Amino acid sequence: MSEAAITLAGESELRLTGVLDYQTGPRLRTEGQALIKKALAKELVVDCSGVTKSSSVGLSLLLCFIRDAQALNKPLSIRAMPEDMREIAQVSGVTELLAHH
Repeated sequence: MSEAAITLAGESELRLTGVLDYQTGPRLRTEGQALIKKALAKELVVDCSGVTKSSSVGLSLLLCFIRDAQALNKPLSIRAMPEDMREIAQVSGVTELLAHH
């Protein structure tokens, strides 16, 4: 089974770690959405430096988190996106959308 987590560090940073795939995605989606709602900061950052491997599920999670934050009027930025996620974003045509975040 894949290991992964999303945690709130301080008031504004969500730390995404581990393997992002179809096994971990649904749980991370639910937990991330709750953390975004719970976060007190007006702006959020998702730190991906702890992601060890990602399928397209990881990219989907980031897009969902962006949408969740936008619904709460909280700008969200992404830091340290792994190369495999960048490649999937490029192939999927969402690189420009993620660049704004």
